[in-house]
Amino acid sequence: MEVGGDMIKLIVTDMDGTFLNDEKKFSDEFWGIYEKLDQKKIKFVVASGRQYQNLRKNFARIKEKIVFIAENGSYVIENEEEIYSRVLSEDIIKKYVDLGRKIPTTNLVLCGKKSAYIESTDSDFIKEVEKYYEEKKIVKSLLEIKDDEIIKIAYCDLTGTEKNVYPYLENEIDCQIVVSGEIWLDISHLESNKGIALGVLQKKLGVTVDETMIFGDYLNDCEMLQRGKYSFAMENAHEKVKSVANFLAKSNNENGVLEELKKII
Repeated sequence: MEVGGDMIKLIVTDMDGTFLNDEKKFSDEFWGIYEKLDQKKIKFVVASGRQYQNLRKNFARIKEKIVFIAENGSYVIENEEEIYSRVLSEDIIKKYVDLGRKIPTTNLVLCGKKSAYIESTDSDFIKEVEKYYEEKKIVKSLLEIKDDEIIKIAYCDLTGTEKNVYPYLENEIDCQIVVSGEIWLDISHLESNKGIALGVLQKKLGVTVDETMIFGDYLNDCEMLQRGKYSFAMENAHEKVKSVANFLAKSNNENGVLEELKKII
């Protein structure tokens, strides 16, 4: 595929398994590539299940220039200004906290705009949480959070969420429920996913599907990938994601995203 940089106005990338390698890092080569994208007035967007504060830290050098689609589309921020969010009701929070507590191998993260909240002090669980949540608090009860707006509930299961957690929830229809990683499953508002959030952003920026390039690797990226003509699944992507995307990029450990970006600058 050959794409001229003048054809693309918006580039969107997932983080884990896509932009980041397996060590949760990205190449410093990105900064030079970004400068050239910025010169071409191509907007760069990070779309992740990660917390906004975590994403902002990773891209601190350019945080005022790019857009963050955080918490799998539940929270969209540009230059500290909220563009879009969907908050979970108290009834939904109670339902899925109670349900999650009944799954023996699962720990919960309540994701607010200000912070993430956990009950468990299990060290392996906390180690995973710290990878994705910059702001976190250990609380006595997830059902007693009063001074934050909750935008997502994450189930973390070190035994695997697709096989061991999703079957408990696959028939629920009052929320968006998606396996977002090997050990993560996310529950959010019916009007929250990366695809919906990207659609809102495209409308705001006046950018079409044909002018959008997108990269993803996991099931929570499927709706988003349908919002771009130049949609790429990573070589390491889930097979369903490969079936949704229009193109294939090298793996996350081979700087697949950056290799494709070089072609348009």
